[in-house]
Amino acid sequence: MQNYPVYKNLDLTQITHQIASFWQKDQTFTASIDNRHGSPIYTFYEGPPSANGEPGIHHILSRTLKDIFCRYKTLQGYQVKRKSGWDTHGLPVELQVEKALKITKEAIGKTITIEDYNTHCRETVMRYQAQWEKLNNQLGYWIDIDNPYRTCDTQYIETLWHLLQKFYQKGLLYKGYSIQPYSPAAGTGLSSHELNQPGCYKKVKDITVVAQFKRTNTENEYFLAWTTTPWTLPANSALAVNEKTTYVCVRTYNRYTHQLIKVILAQQALSNYFPHDAGQVATYEPGNTPIPWEII
Repeated sequence: MQNYPVYKNLDLTQITHQIASFWQKDQTFTASIDNRHGSPIYTFYEGPPSANGEPGIHHILSRTLKDIFCRYKTLQGYQVKRKSGWDTHGLPVELQVEKALKITKEAIGKTITIEDYNTHCRETVMRYQAQWEKLNNQLGYWIDIDNPYRTCDTQYIETLWHLLQKFYQKGLLYKGYSIQPYSPAAGTGLSSHELNQPGCYKKVKDITVVAQFKRTNTENEYFLAWTTTPWTLPANSALAVNEKTTYVCVRTYNRYTHQLIKVILAQQALSNYFPHDAGQVATYEPGNTPIPWEII
């Protein structure tokens, strides 16, 4: 008969240690796989974390969700093998090494050999492995950490080459084109994951331009168009207008040439360009501010 401890004061930390010790002593995780030999298999592929970075609170959430599904399928009678893995490829590993060695991509093959560079990457990539394994134990996350796959291992790489060859032979690969973010400093394309790394984004003040597009067959009458990409202006061939938007024509003066002009813009945007009172257009003297305007 099994005697279970009775807790008068709930100490979750103590309970965690006791259960983890019990599971480890009895090899409960291994037994949950071995005693289902011959049962239907439920395959779990671990989306591998990067061991060159410390685990965070989001990893606790994702690992909990993974474990729930595996335990549930185990309770349904499936044999659920869980193989852990490590993502050892990618730009974060390279940047970490280059920062430590105080080099840039241009130095590879010149001041440092490719072999030495790869060696440093391999040494760095598993830096926080012990922290990850400790987290697994504290969470009660059942996964095989003794036989993990690592994306930098030759066997793993050649397995992927083999699979790609099979895809090619079956006509499942095709050549296409897509717009990719690119890092001039790193000399490589960037994945969506890499774009979301800390420090990738910062608030900056950018140049915007209000361009005047002359209306054909008129004198000094222009459409106003605001753009955050002024470098595309030489390629512009048309302007878009919205049939559901109310536009106004304003008579005013060009603030740079002091020439009397008419400008067409959305009525809703009027206060962005003419925030002050209208004033008298007829009595304006060049150089005075504010510049008068009137809707005609």
